[in-house]
Amino acid sequence: MQPLRLNDAVPQAGARRPKLRVGRGHSGGQGKTSGRGMRGQKCRSGGGVRPGFEGGQIPLYMRLPKLKGFPLVNPSSYTIINLKQLTDLEAGSTVDLGSLVEAKVLTATSGPLRVLGDGELSVALNVTAAYFTASAREKIEAAGGTCTVSE
Repeated sequence: MQPLRLNDAVPQAGARRPKLRVGRGHSGGQGKTSGRGMRGQKCRSGGGVRPGFEGGQIPLYMRLPKLKGFPLVNPSSYTIINLKQLTDLEAGSTVDLGSLVEAKVLTATSGPLRVLGDGELSVALNVTAAYFTASAREKIEAAGGTCTVSE
């Protein structure tokens, strides 16, 4: 394979076309009105409208809501728990969403369980959740427990 040189970097044949010279009579193909049509704002010199102009209709950038963003159509919600809430559980027990409600650590659930790493854990627990932060996984495994990701 040949190395690429600057003098080899040329456009392909037929890629560069000469500039169209408009307004040079009928034989040029773009004479008289030069492809701009008969009358109207866009045919006149200096004519045209700004980007986003919709002919007097309220433009899209004015129709959209401002500042606060859009509400999510299908927001996902999770049941969040920190490690400091798991310290009172007995060692070796299996921790999941159902067992936390039974143990009255959680009073209500609002979706899959996410375990966050705030606090310290001294007992070995077998935790099953949809998501673990890196620090939570590290602290659970350091205490001798296991982390199982459920779908």
